[in-house]
Amino acid sequence: MKKTILNKYDKKKISELPRVLFEGRIVVILNESEAQRAVDYLLSQPVLGVDTETRPSFKKGHMNKVALLQVASHEICFLFRLNLLGKSPSVKRLLEDTTVPKIGLSWHDDLTMLHKSGDFKAGLFIDLQTRVREIGVEDLSLQKLYANFFGQKISKRERLTNWEADILNERQKQYAATDAWACIMLYEELMRLEKTGDYELIKIADDVQADSVTEREG
Repeated sequence: MKKTILNKYDKKKISELPRVLFEGRIVVILNESEAQRAVDYLLSQPVLGVDTETRPSFKKGHMNKVALLQVASHEICFLFRLNLLGKSPSVKRLLEDTTVPKIGLSWHDDLTMLHKSGDFKAGLFIDLQTRVREIGVEDLSLQKLYANFFGQKISKRERLTNWEADILNERQKQYAATDAWACIMLYEELMRLEKTGDYELIKIADDVQADSVTEREG
C-alpha cells in the first residue's frame, strides 16, 4: 500500500498525533576540546541533521545571535553552545565540510544567522524545504512535514525558551535534539519514496480540510 502524502497538512490534526522524541544520546558541548572530539565523530558519519536555536527577542528590530547549534547522527546529538564557545575552529570545520551531507530546514536562514557569529564558507548542506517542494508538498514547517510523512507530532513548546540560560534543562535538550534528528529521518524517507515511487500525493483544495481527506484515505 502506497504512503499518502498531502500537499497541505491540517495543523489542527497535529495535536491528536502521538509525540515523537529523539531516543539517542544527547551531549552538550561547552569548550573547544569537546567540540573537536564531537566534530571528529560527526564527520565520520554518512549523514547529519542540523538545526539552530536563538534566544527570542521581544524588542522590535533586535535579533540575538545563534545560541545553539545542534547536530545529530542517528544515535547521538551534539548541542554546541555557541554563546559559550565563541569562535570555535572545530565548529567552523564542521560548517565548511563538503564531504558529509547535512540536512536542515530553511537552512539558508540559519546560515545567515550563523555568519553573524563568524565568517565561514558553507559546505555541503541540503535544505528539506527545497526537496519536498520537488514532489509537490507545500506545507514546509518541520512539525507539519513530520506529521505528513510519519503521522507523529514534534512538540514546539520549548521553541521560545531562553537558549542562553546558564544550564539547558532536559526539555530544551530533548527539543533541540529531536529537531535535528528529525531532519535525517525526513530526508531518508523522502529519498526512499523518490527511489521506490511508493507514495501518492494528494492535493488538497484550498476550501477542503486536510483532515477529511486523511480520514477517507485511512
